[in-house]
Amino acid sequence: MLARISPPEAIEAAAARVVEAVVIGASAGGFEALLAILQGLPPTYPMPLVAVLHLPDHHESRLAELFGYRLELQAREARDKEPLAPGVLYFAPPGYHLSIENDYSFSLSGEDRVSYARPSIDVLFASAADAYGPSVAGILLTGANFDGAAGLAGMQVAGGLTVVQDPASAEVRTMPEAALRRMTPDLILPLAEINSLLRRLGEPR
Repeated sequence: MLARISPPEAIEAAAARVVEAVVIGASAGGFEALLAILQGLPPTYPMPLVAVLHLPDHHESRLAELFGYRLELQAREARDKEPLAPGVLYFAPPGYHLSIENDYSFSLSGEDRVSYARPSIDVLFASAADAYGPSVAGILLTGANFDGAAGLAGMQVAGGLTVVQDPASAEVRTMPEAALRRMTPDLILPLAEINSLLRRLGEPR
């Protein structure tokens, strides 16, 4: 599948959007991709960022620790009933679905896998779309399965800003290509451009 990187005018329009939360999904190759798009974001970043990276069930996750060392943002695993806070990067714990409730707090669930995954990107994206509507941004990165495509499409229906990593720049193209087969996102961008977009979305309005 040949994806066309979004033109400057589409990026300008997206950067002018008002966004209150960013949700991100990735699988194979996602560690380095996530690090690339979040590099340089300040601890005063004005919105929460929530990520699902696929890990095996019951596999101890050191994601929060590793990202906390490498980023200026705070990084930690999301806790059940915890309110979302700006300037924090939250990770879904392995073996649990992570949802955002309408009061902007987290909910953890051990329910069945969705899109063969738990945590599922689809679950996070669908709940974020319900909670935030048009003021959420969803970013789907590299990965080797189809998780996230349905959730990102639903986010677009809710009016949210939808971003897919350019498959040509992805370590594994399957996940972004699955999304592009299902929908036309607001933006298709390489990692450096996603980083630039996030910086601009965090600028004072």
